[in-house]
Amino acid sequence: SPETEASDVFEAEANKTPRSKHWISLGSEKEIDEELLKETREKLMLKLRVDRIFRLPICFSDHNSADSKDSHLECASYQDSRFNIKKLQSDFGIQAVPKLQSNSTQTLRMVPKDTFTQYEPREFSNEELENILQDESLKNCCATQTPRILHALQQEEIMNVFIDDWKALGTGLEAGEWSGQVSDSLVLHQIFTNQKYSKDKKISCLNWHPTIYGVIAVALIKKKEEQTEESSLLVPRPAFIVFYSFSDSSNPQLLLECPDDILAFEFSPSNPNIIVGGCVNGQVLLWDISVHVTYLQAAHPGIKKAVTNPDTFDLNDNGENKTPVVRFSAVSALETSHKAPITDVQWLPQTFEVTGMGLPVENKMKVSVQIATCSPDCTIRFWDVRLANLLIHTPLDRRQTDQKTPITACSIPETFKHLDRTWKPLFRVSLPKIDTKGEYVPLKFSFEHYTCSTEKDTENNRTENLPDYSQLRMPLTEKLKAMEDVNTKFFVGTESGEIVYTDWKLESDESGRPRSAKPLLCFNTHQWLVNTVQRSPFFKDIILTTGGWNFAIWKEGVMGGPLVVSQYFEQECTVGCWSLSRPAVFFIGKQDGSVEVWDLLKNSSEPLQLHAHISNTKITCMKPWAVSAKQHFLAVADDLGVLRVFEIPKTLYVPSRHESLSMKKYFELETENLKDYLRRKEIWTKQKKEVEELKKMPNGAQVPVFEMEEGTGYADTWVLELEETGSSQLGPCPK
Repeated sequence: SPETEASDVFEAEANKTPRSKHWISLGSEKEIDEELLKETREKLMLKLRVDRIFRLPICFSDHNSADSKDSHLECASYQDSRFNIKKLQSDFGIQAVPKLQSNSTQTLRMVPKDTFTQYEPREFSNEELENILQDESLKNCCATQTPRILHALQQEEIMNVFIDDWKALGTGLEAGEWSGQVSDSLVLHQIFTNQKYSKDKKISCLNWHPTIYGVIAVALIKKKEEQTEESSLLVPRPAFIVFYSFSDSSNPQLLLECPDDILAFEFSPSNPNIIVGGCVNGQVLLWDISVHVTYLQAAHPGIKKAVTNPDTFDLNDNGENKTPVVRFSAVSALETSHKAPITDVQWLPQTFEVTGMGLPVENKMKVSVQIATCSPDCTIRFWDVRLANLLIHTPLDRRQTDQKTPITACSIPETFKHLDRTWKPLFRVSLPKIDTKGEYVPLKFSFEHYTCSTEKDTENNRTENLPDYSQLRMPLTEKLKAMEDVNTKFFVGTESGEIVYTDWKLESDESGRPRSAKPLLCFNTHQWLVNTVQRSPFFKDIILTTGGWNFAIWKEGVMGGPLVVSQYFEQECTVGCWSLSRPAVFFIGKQDGSVEVWDLLKNSSEPLQLHAHISNTKITCMKPWAVSAKQHFLAVADDLGVLRVFEIPKTLYVPSRHESLSMKKYFELETENLKDYLRRKEIWTKQKKEVEELKKMPNGAQVPVFEMEEGTGYADTWVLELEETGSSQLGPCPK
């Protein structure tokens, strides 16, 4: 039919024999039962419809399913070669450009004009003045107000009516806790620096002048980089100790000339005009600034220019207002000086002096005449500034020396002329190691300042009558009275971080020669250079040490170790100092330029205050100063040669009620805790040895039971059990 032709439907049977091959029988059909071969599935019929041009010839072919894998034939899609779709490709570029617009603005400049205004007072005429003075109301007002004004002026003369009563109310720490308190932290008071003398230098030591207000001296030394450059160029730069004053922070007031850099210096406690310093080359220097005291005491810079001393000279005299330069009066002999830089120098107190063997004897003159210095050459040396008995001149020579020579422009004080270039140490103390060979390398030291009942009486006389060191003579040792109650033991901080406790008295060996005694104890508390060994101004047996990354507090007489040891900080502790008015407060300077304020009564593990970024470099030295009962300062020096003075707030310099007694109890409690810890440590060490011995014993041995003593803080009892297998276990015994 036409419909059948249009649809072009066909049927194909699946069981038709292929035309391409004829089957050839080989006898296999006989083995197969024909009854078993039956069709169980219906035959498939496939209907296909193809839209195409009518009446085109169609070609079909037969395909044997046995030729394909798994008897399965796949009709996969393929690309028709009769037609192809061409894809056109094109490149396009796109760029985003903002819209730009040009504008301009012009401001008209106003032409300045000069103007002026003149004021003239309006004056009354003579007639008007007479009428006003004759006015009865004015006379009555003056008559009534004059007694009140006179009464107010009289009260002003009797008492200051503008004083702050809140600040003057109370004396304890609670007085500073009112709501109007300004600050409880350090407040910057003044900054001192001078590019001429402090450029490329750092401050190694600073000291407040003992008697003149606002005068502070600093020692400037070259940095290591500058030292290497100068050594290569062989161009040495002058070294000075610079005096600054509150009255003029930009200009130095006085310069002390030094042959080399000074690492430590100190004012004499008997005469503040005498200064001793330790040089980098190992020599000890003495200065006398007596003729410049008037210059330093001047309050205003204008007055200082008028006060001149002929005993001054300046190496760079350019006709300008030059700073006075003082040359050293005496320097020790180079052959008998230290062989390394002097890192610390201290005056012995005026209450006693020492002999050539280190024995303390009575100081009849009550004047500080002896000095102790230490150096990394492993020695601590004692010096005497008086004239030796063997060098006493005849009466004629003494009469000639007593006659003062006229002062010239470049004259040098003759106070210590008898010591210049010939000064030798009285005796030296070495620090042999306790257990091994070798010697400790000292950097800082501190000895007890012996006080007596007459010290306060001599202090007043010392301020009025300053001693003349050129007239002092060393007495005969046989005539001096020995002082048995003077403590000759002292603390030493070493280069390796050890704290050594030793005695400066010399012993006699088998041949009778004097030798230094072995140190009594040594603790490796700090892991780096010890930079501070300072005694508390309130407790003579309490010592603060800083070095490496921690600080420690020691008590003289406690041989077990430090009472307080801080944790290891991230930044190195570069310097430390005690407060002069509060026994519980001390200050710690750090490597990053920060300053920490510690209060042991409030917290012994964290600082009370942290003042970060005081300087961009490390803090090199700090010194407090008490001007009066209501004004305290803290001087802080850094590695850039800058000196900063901070005003200490009232909360940090006014002690709390019974603070000294509380600190005394605190140190006693820490001492008992340390002794208890050492006792427990000894017991633990003994038990550990016995446990190690039990591990080596055969099986079946008697098992001892170790019990801790009562009051040690441990309630568990430790028992060692030996099992049948021979293994040992250590555990708590059931209660």
